[in-house]
Amino acid sequence: MIKVKIEKISNDAIIPNYAHETDAGMDLFSTKTIKIHPQHRALVGTGIKLEIPKGYEAQIRPKSGLALREGITVLNTPGTIDADYRGEVGVILINHSSKPYVVEKGQKIAQIVFNRVERVKLVQSKLNKTKRGEGGFGSTGLNKIRTNF
Repeated sequence: MIKVKIEKISNDAIIPNYAHETDAGMDLFSTKTIKIHPQHRALVGTGIKLEIPKGYEAQIRPKSGLALREGITVLNTPGTIDADYRGEVGVILINHSSKPYVVEKGQKIAQIVFNRVERVKLVQSKLNKTKRGEGGFGSTGLNKIRTNF
């Protein structure tokens, strides 16, 4: 288990927490009430700052119920918070529905997941060929289950 320092910068901030013992993400909460019009986006503050250990990142991910029921999701999902960032954790929400949505102060707006980050060194070289090759973006189709493995 890693330890992450947290600082409240708003009296209205709610410390993120796990709703269930086996959850991957902690809930993030809004510090203000804000209306998001259809097809618009808004930066929603959480009132917290984090000190993420070197070698880790935090990812901001949507709340599935909010996305399904209201059409509200995280625009740049997953949003990445790097270990050296010390500003307020903000969540960019977008309203994909056809009606305005009001985010209430203290409402769950997203979730945060912490992950180890591996550093890589890119090596310029010819790539090995594979059976798939450059096939992508729907090259396997959508209608039938592939059984020829």
